[in-house]
Amino acid sequence: MKRIRIRALLCGAATAALAATGLAVLTTGQAAGATAGTTALSNRWYAAAPYLMPTDNNPPDAGAIMDATGLKAFQLAFILAPNGGGCSPTWGGTSAVSSDTAVSSVISSIRAKGGDVSVSIGGYGGTKLGQACSDSASTAAAYQQVITKYQLKAIDFDLEEPEYENTAAVAHEIGAAKILQQNNPGLYVSVTTAGTADGTGWFGKQMLNEAKSQGFTPNNFSIMPFDGGFSGAAAQTSALTNFNTILQSTFGWDAATAYAHEGFSGMNGRSDTGEYFRQADFQTVLDYATSHHMDRFTFWSLNRDRQCSPPDNGTTSGTCSSVPQSDWEFAKYAVTFAGATPPTTPPTTPPTSPTPPAGTCTATAWSSTATYTGGATVSHSGHTWQAQWWTQNEEPGTTGDWGVWRDKGAC
Repeated sequence: MKRIRIRALLCGAATAALAATGLAVLTTGQAAGATAGTTALSNRWYAAAPYLMPTDNNPPDAGAIMDATGLKAFQLAFILAPNGGGCSPTWGGTSAVSSDTAVSSVISSIRAKGGDVSVSIGGYGGTKLGQACSDSASTAAAYQQVITKYQLKAIDFDLEEPEYENTAAVAHEIGAAKILQQNNPGLYVSVTTAGTADGTGWFGKQMLNEAKSQGFTPNNFSIMPFDGGFSGAAAQTSALTNFNTILQSTFGWDAATAYAHEGFSGMNGRSDTGEYFRQADFQTVLDYATSHHMDRFTFWSLNRDRQCSPPDNGTTSGTCSSVPQSDWEFAKYAVTFAGATPPTTPPTTPPTSPTPPAGTCTATAWSSTATYTGGATVSHSGHTWQAQWWTQNEEPGTTGDWGVWRDKGAC
């Protein structure tokens, strides 16, 4: 599913062989060390964690969101293979997990307030580790680095374009998920994929069949019923009902068991294709999810959970919802799903977004009236950006990794 992402050594034969023979012993020890470092939340909180891009899309202050809504869990996005190739985890293809301090700081601040995070791998676009690594064992070894570094109790496999069209890559991801589940006891594992009117498409069904063939059952399989001709909550709940039938037929479950392994991942406000999912739609889907005892209710994204100015200008943004709302209003539906009661009064200090990174930029400042061709370089919000193709009036930082502007880093 297309979502606004306004978001290095090769794994050679020796590495793969080592992972295949020694992964179980290594990761069990690592997981034990990680478990000692942080206290897990209940599974219900990890199931209700909305997506947050911690370094892109004008990231909001997670602590302020916690204060305003009662939210405790965040789904940090996205782990990818390095843009230059290789089988090692990075944030967005550019920032190596091994040397990361920025996301670690965000996680520490969340945990200091009694919360926790899950990390999402994959997403729409970019090169996924399932594509870059040679097999399931080496893919799992790469993801284990993420689990160990951040002492994770939850992880999300977001299997989308183009990876889920690659049979071998999906087999690597599902196999890796199974290995991680085995070697990290109690790890909450969600698998998120595209939603269609009949539940999920051909590639989604093939992914479920791959999981069945490998004997892998995560906490839930979640679909994203948006960007596919959906029109409000009725279309979404219909897709969830149809997806339940698919889970039943694939795994031989009854309806209740299938719902207990089913999840919803929505998009708040205006979707990439111009669909609208307003607060009333979220409430309807939330009522459906809770009444059917579904396992997960989340959305893309907290970066978008604030009002645009003007509230709706007919475009989709990665930093606001394009519908009238108060800040973090959609997050409160996730809090309710987790079983908590959101605050009814705003905090004394209104939530604010952090100041864009400072720096001295040498590239010419981006202009909404200028025309740019592929390769053109500009500066904007303290970062340097490079155009991938012809563009005009597309603001850097609002179109994501799949869009026209590539973030070259802080000045």
